[in-house]
Amino acid sequence: MSVLPDPSVAYDLLKEYDIDYERLDHEPITSVQNIDIVLPGQQVKNLFLKGKKGKHFYLVLLHDEKRADIHQLAEALGDKRLSFASDHYLEELLHVEPGVVTPFGVFYDIEHKVEVIVDAEVDRSSTATVGFHPFTNTTTLNIKYTDFDRLMRALDHPIRIIEA
Repeated sequence: MSVLPDPSVAYDLLKEYDIDYERLDHEPITSVQNIDIVLPGQQVKNLFLKGKKGKHFYLVLLHDEKRADIHQLAEALGDKRLSFASDHYLEELLHVEPGVVTPFGVFYDIEHKVEVIVDAEVDRSSTATVGFHPFTNTTTLNIKYTDFDRLMRALDHPIRIIEA
C-alpha cells in the first residue's frame, strides 16, 4: 500500500458523531489469535470477504474466539461461495492493509460496495462495547456497540445481523 490512512480519520469520525471512546495503546495486533494482552469489552475480529464473482464484499464482525465457517457465512448471506478478499481490494475499498482491517474503513467506500455484517452472537446491548483499530494496529478504540451501529448508519453502511 503506497499511502496508509491517517489514524486521525477515525478520531475525526468519532468526534463528528459525538462518540465517546476508550483508547488502549499496545503492541501491534495483526490477529486476535494468541495475543498476550487483555483488552476491555468484548473483542471481535474483522474479516473482509468477497463473493464468488468478486462483486459483493463483506466486512464481517465475529467474536474473537469464534471460528469462521465460510460455507455457512456464504449460505447466510445468500452468496454461492465466499473467499478472503485480496490485498488489492482491502486497499481499494477500505484503504487498509492486511492485519489492520477496521470498520472505520467504510468511510472510504463511497460507492457502497462493502456490506457490514455482524454475527448475531455479538452483544449489541446498550452497555456492550466493541474495539477497533483506528487504521493502526497498535491502538484499539473501544466504543459502545450502539454508537458503532449509529456510525455505520451515518456512513450509509447499515449493519446486517446474521447467524454466522
